[in-house]
Amino acid sequence: MVSVIYVDADACPVKDEVQRVADRHGLAVAYVSNGWMRLPEGAKVERVVVPGAPDAADDWIAERIGKGDIAVTADIPLAARCLKAGAQVIGPTGKPFTEAGIGMALAMRGLAQHLRETGEGGGYNASFTRKDRSRFLEALELAVQRTKRGQV
Repeated sequence: MVSVIYVDADACPVKDEVQRVADRHGLAVAYVSNGWMRLPEGAKVERVVVPGAPDAADDWIAERIGKGDIAVTADIPLAARCLKAGAQVIGPTGKPFTEAGIGMALAMRGLAQHLRETGEGGGYNASFTRKDRSRFLEALELAVQRTKRGQV
């Protein structure tokens, strides 16, 4: 059974979609951010504002998440921490993070960071599309169903 959907809310473009799925399944959602923001309403919504360092929201999520939970984040190091805790992790574009692929994702992130720091990387992010939103909804629904069936 899914316990909580944890959302790394600061730059998350799919907060409303998370809430729609959570409401449909009666799930709790914890929106975690570094500052106050307008968030979806829901019966089982927890709004967490963490002060301090930029990674404080990541730390808050990583300290609480566990097996049966789902994380929504684009942050690759946070995704790795959540996977290690036994949770499922989905990026806002609908791409699931997996144990098999997280090592490569961390390595590519490190390479991209190095290229940016040395002036070699262009550093543009692709825009978020309706297709990304649709893919995310499908991935979150599948994650919820997998957890309900005990397949994680």
